[in-house]
Amino acid sequence: MPTTIAELALSAAYRQAQRALAAWLERGSAEMRRGAFAARAAIAGLDAAERHRLARWLAWLCVAARSRGESIIPLRIQRLDAALSMMVEDVLSRLPAGIGPSPGRDYHLSMPLPTGTAPYMTSVRSSR
Repeated sequence: MPTTIAELALSAAYRQAQRALAAWLERGSAEMRRGAFAARAAIAGLDAAERHRLARWLAWLCVAARSRGESIIPLRIQRLDAALSMMVEDVLSRLPAGIGPSPGRDYHLSMPLPTGTAPYMTSVRSSR
């Protein structure tokens, strides 16, 4: 019997990147540093469409975290990959009213980090 539901086909690189980011976001701060390299390597293997799909997924994680009163996910994304955080910020700005950023509560990922925070890493290829 034929089906009319379109099946979403995700590439192996996208699934690997999503798993690496999910594991990285759930780790504590000490383990985050080690896992960041794996997450960056997984992101580097994505094409433009997959990076955008990943940004949409991360944007919804930011929305879910905000509903729980957490605000660390956007900061973690920014520290992991500046280009990806800009894509997430763009996706968040396009969400429907009531879901996306509101005038009183913004999702800007470019908020200042606390003193003593490690420097930003922008990609896998960046040098120290």
